[in-house]
Amino acid sequence: MGCARDIVESVGVARFWWSDFPLGHSVRMPHDVVSQRATLAGALSLFDAADEPGTTVASTQVWADDDAWKKDFMDVASLSTAHLEKLKKGHEETRAMKATSR
Repeated sequence: MGCARDIVESVGVARFWWSDFPLGHSVRMPHDVVSQRATLAGALSLFDAADEPGTTVASTQVWADDDAWKKDFMDVASLSTAHLEKLKKGHEETRAMKATSR
């Protein structure tokens, strides 16, 4: 499972479930259990469905209603200091959540 299609396909993996999501979110947002389960089910289905090496299947799930996130993703120069602080706080909360679940 992954988001970086060009990178993963270039190394020649046998099976690849590709999600057109931002890097670091290959199974969707934290706490989005329905989407996470759908991603896992799709990836596991490749064990039965892939007939040849190098099989890539694209998830039908979408990150947002439009593709604007692709233009804005990681374009920190266009973000205000307040928005960067909000993103940083969210990232730190996610890291703390992961640390407590280990």
